[in-house]
Amino acid sequence: MVEDNEEVKQAVKVYKALGEPTRIKIAMLLKEETSLCCSDIGNKLDSVPNSTLSHHLKQLTESGLLSLRKDGTYIYYSVNKEVALKYAPYLLK
Repeated sequence: MVEDNEEVKQAVKVYKALGEPTRIKIAMLLKEETSLCCSDIGNKLDSVPNSTLSHHLKQLTESGLLSLRKDGTYIYYSVNKEVALKYAPYLLK
């Protein structure tokens, strides 16, 4: 029997977010580069339009896998190591 329903919901969100290859690339990039803004991520992933990139970042953030930090008009993203360690430890290797 599943004990913690919230934990299951979070796991589903994380796995769903990582079910798209571009999102895995973003997470792997942010593992290497500790904190990047949207434009820096877009520059490193040449083939992803900004509107699509924003959607991917939103999905990863809502799943809890990415954390964000606002600095003026910029938003910097980084991997939430606690969530990654629990649900996707291969991202931290």
